[in-house]
Order: sequence, then C-alpha cells, then structure tokens
Amino acid sequence: MRLLLALLLLLPSSVFGEKQKPNILFIAMDDLNDWIGCMGGNSQTITPNLDRLAKSGVLFTNAHCPGAACNPSRTAIMTGLSPHTSGLYENGQNMRETLPDAKILPQYFRDHGYRSIGSGKMLHYFIDARSWDEYFPEKEKENPFPFTLYPKTRPLSLPRGGPWQYVETDWGPLDATDEEFGGDFSVAKWISKQLSVKQAKPLFLACGFYRPHEPWFVPKKYFEPFPLKDIKLPLGYKENDLDDLPPSGKRIGSNRYFAHIQNEGQWKKGIQGYLASIHFADAMLGKVLDALEKGPNADNTIVVLWSDHGWHLGSKQHWQKFTAWRAVTRVPLMVRLPKNCAPGLPEGTAAGSVCNRPVNLLDLFPTLTKLAGIPHKKDNDGRNLIPLLKNSAAPWPHTSLTHLNKPGSYGMSTKDWRYLHYSDGDEELYNIKSDPFEWTNLATSQKHAKKLAELRALAPKKFAPFKEPSLKALPSLKWRRGSGPASKPDGGSFPVIFVNRRKRTVELFWKTPKGDRQSYGIIKPGKTKSQQSRPGAAWEIAEAESGKTLGHCIVGDRKAKLIIPR
Repeated sequence: MRLLLALLLLLPSSVFGEKQKPNILFIAMDDLNDWIGCMGGNSQTITPNLDRLAKSGVLFTNAHCPGAACNPSRTAIMTGLSPHTSGLYENGQNMRETLPDAKILPQYFRDHGYRSIGSGKMLHYFIDARSWDEYFPEKEKENPFPFTLYPKTRPLSLPRGGPWQYVETDWGPLDATDEEFGGDFSVAKWISKQLSVKQAKPLFLACGFYRPHEPWFVPKKYFEPFPLKDIKLPLGYKENDLDDLPPSGKRIGSNRYFAHIQNEGQWKKGIQGYLASIHFADAMLGKVLDALEKGPNADNTIVVLWSDHGWHLGSKQHWQKFTAWRAVTRVPLMVRLPKNCAPGLPEGTAAGSVCNRPVNLLDLFPTLTKLAGIPHKKDNDGRNLIPLLKNSAAPWPHTSLTHLNKPGSYGMSTKDWRYLHYSDGDEELYNIKSDPFEWTNLATSQKHAKKLAELRALAPKKFAPFKEPSLKALPSLKWRRGSGPASKPDGGSFPVIFVNRRKRTVELFWKTPKGDRQSYGIIKPGKTKSQQSRPGAAWEIAEAESGKTLGHCIVGDRKAKLIIPR
C-alpha cells in the first residue's frame, strides 16, 4: 500500500486533473497620472509601494488608457471593447444601456471556474451586481463606495467659481485617522482579509482605490510631507503652450478650472492635495501588498495595477482630464507573476523589467485569459501582452489609441510619436523622444508630412456612432416648489429634458437674468420636451391654463432631466 502511494505521488499532476489556476489581484487607481517615483512625473511624490510593486515585476512606461474619462476607459477595460467598437465614449452614457449583454472580466472568469469578488470603484459609479459573487459594499446596492469622511462645511479650500464647476473640485487635510476616514482604507481592509485566506477556487479579486480622484481630502498626515512653501509647479507646464495648436486643440486645452484655480491662488494647494491623495492611495496599496505577501496566496497570485486615465494640473492650460494629450492618456501599468503560477507564462516575470512599447489597458483582458489558461474572448479588441512580459524589448508593431468623447477624436501613441486627430479634421503631431511634454506641434511642418501620413493611415477606418443615453440614465434635477430665482447662466449649453408627469398641460418658462419669465412652450401630460440650457439657468413650470406657478429647477453642470411631479 505504501509503495502504491509513493508511486502515485510521482505521477504528473495532469493525472489528477487540471492544475489550480492562478489567482488574479486586479488593482485600479482613479485619476493617477505619472506622478509616481518609478515614472518620474513629479520629483516630490511619495510612492514607496507603487515603486516596490514596479520593481517586483514589469513596469510599462508607455501604457495608455482606452478613453480620456472614467466611464469609457473602465468600460473598455472591463469588457475588452474599445470605445470605437462599443459606441461608449463619455461619462454621461450608461454601460448596460449601451452594452446590455457584454460580459465583463469578473463574469467571464466566473464562467471559467473562478470566484469573482471585489471592492471599491471598478466601473463608473456602479457595481454591476450580476457579474460578481461577492462585493463590498453589498453588490445589490450598486454603490461601490464605503463610508468616507468629508468636511462638514464645503467648499473647504476652493470657492465655487459658478454652477459650471464640479462640486468635488476641492482639497484639504482632515483631522482623522485612516480608519476614521474610511473610503479606500475600508476597501484595503476588506481586500486584505480575502488575501489572508486560502481560497478553495481560483480567485479574481478586484480592488478599486478611489484616490487620487477628487475631492482631495485625506487625513492630514498625508499632507504633512508636502509643505506648501516647497511645492513645485508641474514639469509639463508652459505658459504659451497653446499657441501652435489648431482650433480644436485650443478649445479643449484652456479651461475655466485652471483659470479659476489660479485666480483664487490655489494652484500650489491643488498640487499639494493631489500629491497627498497619491501618498494616501499608495499607503492603502501597501496594506494590500503586505497582506498578499504575508498570506497563503503569494506564490499563486498575478498582480495587475493600472489607472483609468491621467490628469492635467496646468499643462496645456488645463485642469482635469478629457484631453488626448499624454498627461491624460499615459497611465501606470504594472504586472507581476510568480514562477510556476500561470499556465500562460510558467517562468513568471523578471523583477525590475521596464517596457517602453506602446500598450493599452484594453490589452489586459486578452492577456489575463491567456495567462490563466482559459479560452480567449473572441470580441476582445486588445492584444496579448505576454510577449512583452517575457521580453520587454520584444518586437511590438502596434499603436495605442485613446478616444475622446466624439467618434473620430483620439490620440495615437507609438514608441516615439504621438498623433492627435479631432473629429473635424484638426491634427497635432509630437516627437515624444525629444518633446515629452508635447510643447511643439509638428503637424503643420512639411518636414514631418510623411510621418503624419504614416500615422494617419494606422487609425481605425470605422467609428461606432455615439449612443445617446436614455431618459432613465440621465441625472435628475431637484424639483423645488414655488417661483424660481433669476437665471445666472454661466458655461456651455447642453440639453435638459423636461418630463410632465401631471395630468394637465404645463408651460415652461425661462427666468431671465432680470427675473422676468420668458415662455418656451407647453408640455402636454405624459410628454417630454428637450430644451438647450446652461449651468445656472432657472426654469419655472406653471399651469398652462391658469398661469399658476408650480415649481422650478436650477440647471447644474451637465445634461439632466427634470421630472415635473404629479
């Protein structure tokens, strides 16, 4: 009997069934640009944990996001479908309206024997409960954010410049511990608990850190290493940087946020808040990496870390995202595989590898399925990165695309070049090798006409049309009883949809800046009316027959709807 047992132990593992698949720890950071130590974007940043993860695997220094905003980028990463394939280009669209049947990463891995669980922000402000086995907070609530401490009185630092301004554009230290702050600390705590337990099934574990997304409020100990007097302005800032841009580039570059921040004397405080938020997110990453390394899953877990897009802090006279310049498109991407962990790469990754090939976060879906040894998802638009994980200098004849919110507007990255194309035909061209901050637009230079034509020819031939969000998907404006104030319109125009739920016809009035009422027509019972409006505009609803005022709304900073209640 003992001899038989000894012989059985010598037989290959395939006799007993398939080898256990690797766990996957899939870590996202929100709005993180190259301001991490190992990418050199800011010399003042403090990111020891991002740096140690990079040193333990492969760091991609020329990785780019699929979309220049959270929703298109995260949807593309999680579905494997590029915006120009799916038609989802901007934050205001709804993933499940646009792609009702798409299988996202956790569900695809569930279909192939994995247990898929997660915490924090992975998709754009929803969880997609049907795709997960378990989530924190509870997946049924579709709210990926645990309790997070914020100041009692807001704004704390940056006064609102007007109704056009995103309410979360603010920053400052909080007198709180990490645990009292909650948020990403709670996410890290929950993820760490999962990593401390040996799993019965292979695990797809998603960890979504919200910082350094706005608002930049974190415990004050993360602000302390960045005294305001020592804050340096961004390396990529150049005062006249827009002078050589085409009209589309100039329109998308200079925005009101940066001008407002400068006027309020908050530029360095904003940089300080971003650095503090990165420092905090890095510390939370450290808790997760420590839990993995001390737990029972260290030798069979693939670690992938990425950011959905970068962030401007003054370069191109811009604050925020939504551009196709490198400050937004280029993101951290790190991959680490232990030896004998993944069927697709049994030798694992070499510690300290650095790859400068132009890759895209779309490439993560096909790479992970190949690594795990599960079938390829046929509609994936990305490419398998395993050749680069084996050899960071391997041939890579591909470009990387980042899409803007209009079909046909995108940024293209190669090893040494960047080409920007706008839907109206405007173009920009940069040699990144000599001009990493994209200060000199070469698109109008005859000397570079051949390169321009070469890159232009590599673009997609078709772009899926923009899929308008339904009425249901639009945010609702607050219905306020009684007459409205005078309008204070400030910002660009967009549609507002008025929905009459009453049994009688109503009349729509715009309150002029002088407080007068100007009629914009009637809305019959059960009908809707689309009306162009601007941030700060006040709209009043009255009974059509009597003229009696029923209520009003004040338009915010984006397309929305007003439900006129029964």
